[in-house]
Amino acid sequence: ISGAFLLTYKQTLLDKDQVCDLLAAADYKGDLPQPAFLKPKKLWTGKQLVSLFMPKGLNYSLKSSFCSKCPECAKENCKYDAYVVIRDGILISGVLDKKSIGAGQAESVLHRIIKDYGTEAGRYFIDSAFKMFLAHIDRYGFTIGLTELDIPEEAKARIRALLAEAEAKVQELIDAYRRGELERLPGRTLEETLEMKIMQVLAEARDGAGEIASSFLKSDNSALIMAKTGARGNILNLAQMMACVGQQSVRGERIVRGYRNRTLPHFKPHDIGAKARGFVYSSYRDRLNPVEFFFHAMGGREGLVDTAVRTSQSGYMQRRLINALQDLRVEYDGTVRSPGGAIIQFMYGEDGVDPAKSDHGKAVNVDKIIEKVLGTVGE
Repeated sequence: ISGAFLLTYKQTLLDKDQVCDLLAAADYKGDLPQPAFLKPKKLWTGKQLVSLFMPKGLNYSLKSSFCSKCPECAKENCKYDAYVVIRDGILISGVLDKKSIGAGQAESVLHRIIKDYGTEAGRYFIDSAFKMFLAHIDRYGFTIGLTELDIPEEAKARIRALLAEAEAKVQELIDAYRRGELERLPGRTLEETLEMKIMQVLAEARDGAGEIASSFLKSDNSALIMAKTGARGNILNLAQMMACVGQQSVRGERIVRGYRNRTLPHFKPHDIGAKARGFVYSSYRDRLNPVEFFFHAMGGREGLVDTAVRTSQSGYMQRRLINALQDLRVEYDGTVRSPGGAIIQFMYGEDGVDPAKSDHGKAVNVDKIIEKVLGTVGE
């Protein structure tokens, strides 16, 4: 996915040698397209190369994962090149990323090609274009180092100020609770209300710290590219690496178990502040202190146990469902019946739509039909 983004980005220009290398890697047999630029030397865009593997007549448009969510969408004229437009099998604008070619993405380019042109056209696009994406990222080089996570002292100072402000808000809530002035939320006890409000304040602080750190990253930052294109990770992972790891939780709550009236002997009895209940102020880049590391290990263990328990439960659930449903079949009159002829459903799935041939659950996608016929998006 990173290779697809780098190849189709509007600043990517390739000379004849590079074009031939990439097309050879994709086993392309045909003529070279006309170059996009003739002077000072012949240059091709990555979009032209990707278009060679798309079926003729394909009309398609969508916002990519790279979209910056501007207040008003400029569509084809997007300055971030985040609006994908394909007309008659030619990629006119936009970058290919997770939304366009990712696995299991609704309304992706892959989904559209297979639905409208068959599995053979889909296989050809995956086989050829994906080889080209890998060849391009091999040539371009795409690595991530610790220096990519460095932020200036100004950003660190702003993050420290934000976290100090959040800590003060938490202390205010605790003081209000102890004075009996905290307003109880409907259906919650005073203790639950306090915990919920503290969790909310700390979550906002972590997100705010992440936004400050992200604003100092350059657009060519490899970690940011992977997060924004959906190739791997997300902005929260970046925030935890650069700014602040945030609240550690066990069973959806702040950490409460440990010693009598406190989580660790490093804190005073009955301390329910942010630090004493598992809030990690440090970032992974700047290392965690021993107390934060211990809380982090508590939160991490829950994730491991959860994964182990969930897989066994979901596996057994699937086995029971298969055994319960294995004898049902769709008859020629459209009903779903048991081996004894008893009607289970009058129409399969209550709508008669075959999931394998549906548009992600819908029998017909009217917008896409209009787009296919007119070459424009149906409003």
